[in-house]
Amino acid sequence: MIRESLMEVGRINMQMEELRSKGRAEDDQEMLDLSMEKARLLRPCVNLTAEDKVFLARKIERPHIDDFIKALFTDFFEQRGDHLYDDDPAIYGGIARFHGIPVSVVGHRKGHTAEENVAYNFGMAKPEGYRKALRIMDQAEKFGRPIITFIDTPGAFPGIDAEEHGQGEAIARNMARMSSYHVPVISIVTGEGSSGGALALGVCNRLLMLEYAVYSVLSPEGFASILWKDSSRHAEACEIMKLTADDIREANVADEVIPEPLGGGQENPKRLYGSMDMAIEKNLSALMAMSPGELLRDKRRKFRGMQ
Repeated sequence: MIRESLMEVGRINMQMEELRSKGRAEDDQEMLDLSMEKARLLRPCVNLTAEDKVFLARKIERPHIDDFIKALFTDFFEQRGDHLYDDDPAIYGGIARFHGIPVSVVGHRKGHTAEENVAYNFGMAKPEGYRKALRIMDQAEKFGRPIITFIDTPGAFPGIDAEEHGQGEAIARNMARMSSYHVPVISIVTGEGSSGGALALGVCNRLLMLEYAVYSVLSPEGFASILWKDSSRHAEACEIMKLTADDIREANVADEVIPEPLGGGQENPKRLYGSMDMAIEKNLSALMAMSPGELLRDKRRKFRGMQ
């Protein structure tokens, strides 16, 4: 149902954008009629199934790390390369300010078009990407900057070249180093958070999830293929895996679920950014009140308390 509704919403969004390009104001009658029709279509998008939420988490129109950095941070300075082999565009990050506080931000990068997704390898990072992320985070630890990571990946890139360059070792090193940081670390799952590719940026003091994000050991299709030898049973797998934000919060893995507009964050990005800003500010303020030793102990308590 959610798919059909959002297809119609997408058609209305295109009509509204066309009217805006012609200089039509938001209070124009035709614009108002389209807005009302859009609201009617989105109204049933409540009490979504796990499969619906996986669909929303994967939508190409969904805001990504580029959008979050532009909306939530100032003075962003991108850092590139792993200082060993190459730069991986599937990982994006650098130094920025959040409400005037110097922070380091890093996360998986996806695109809004097929061309961008190919350029960013659909958010599937290679070892170079995880080493770049580690370089950014190690620098934050050295200079006492809080770290904010954005998780949105179907998993680490599984290609032969990635294995040859040390994919497993790069992920393991990230997890080990993040577990020892003495600065605040906040991770936000914004879309898909799957497998070790997500965990490489997810060892944190506070894990936040957008309402329609998912977090799991692998994709539902992969789960169904392994368990039943039938990837077409992915809808059933979605329910069994307990991968939604509410499920992850109930398991004491996620600390907070950030609400999204009906139909997903792409339907009203400004409202989503406002909710994210408040959640980050609240959690960052609490963590910055802790000493370095308290931050490390807090992180260990978090992971030992997971069900």
